[in-house]
Amino acid sequence: MSASSHRLVVERWTPLSRFSVGLLVLGQLALALAPIVLDAGSVDRLTTLFIYGILALMWNALAGYAGLVSVGHQAFFGLGAYAAVRIADAGVSPYPALLLAAAAVALLSIPISAFMLRLRGGEFAIGMWVIAALSHLLVNLDTLVQGETGTSLISLQNYGADERRLTNYLLALCTMVGLAWLVFFMLRSKTGAALQAIRDSEEAAASVGVKVMETKRLIFVLSAFGCAAAGALWLATSVTFQPKTYFSVQWTAYMLFMVLVGGIGTFEGPILGAVLFFTIETMFGATGVMYLIGLGVIAVLFALFVPRGIWGAIDKKFGLELLPVGFRLKSSRLGKNV
Repeated sequence: MSASSHRLVVERWTPLSRFSVGLLVLGQLALALAPIVLDAGSVDRLTTLFIYGILALMWNALAGYAGLVSVGHQAFFGLGAYAAVRIADAGVSPYPALLLAAAAVALLSIPISAFMLRLRGGEFAIGMWVIAALSHLLVNLDTLVQGETGTSLISLQNYGADERRLTNYLLALCTMVGLAWLVFFMLRSKTGAALQAIRDSEEAAASVGVKVMETKRLIFVLSAFGCAAAGALWLATSVTFQPKTYFSVQWTAYMLFMVLVGGIGTFEGPILGAVLFFTIETMFGATGVMYLIGLGVIAVLFALFVPRGIWGAIDKKFGLELLPVGFRLKSSRLGKNV
């Protein structure tokens, strides 16, 4: 006579997730070769999508996994563009200046984190908004920028239009892919477990030996670097720098929309959210204010009725995880003779 029993098995990789990761790598390689067959307009639009992807990934890493909800991360976006202008003006070639600008903003975020990370919840969110507003005011004081009149990354004119377009595309793609894989492997490490423990309860995390401040600082600096890189890349595509544009709260609004709609606290969600936002912008961006109002309404509706976002709802219903960053308990049935 036989009976069945159940046991719980801890798993991370599944056949589907292995297939998904392989398909993703092939897709990334295909994107690297895409400019060969795409027209100039499509290359420019995809570059924009990659920049949106960077912003979504960075904000989700900070808010979705560490619980640090910021409404002022446009500070780093604007500072990245400003630093690129300043470094290029000092005589550095424009494209190395983009990387140096992101690194400089990451270094600047370290002292900022010393006091910002002592704030929690709404205090942290408002504190970051203050940092963004202060950064905007200070940049306006720079005579090179000329207040809200702005300036340009003039040295980009040394490159032909096609060369500049291709370089921007490849830099944006490599930055997005590199940061995505960095976050992916970080979340699969002890640091990822520590971040999620901090998100759930800082006191409980500290009680089991998690270095709370150091871990929060790591993800804060990484998000600053990513957003600064996105700002510098946006400057490379638009050439002109106007503080009111780069320090606009709309950038954080875009991050919020992409992550909340896609699925906060999931790895796949921000990618899906970036694609969805990009599609909506392409179709309705020309409608002006009504487009922004529509984005706000959609975000509020998702927050109310689909709080886990599209991918969060899919994961809850089907247990579908294409890019696993954590472990899961799976029930398996065993047969045994009695």
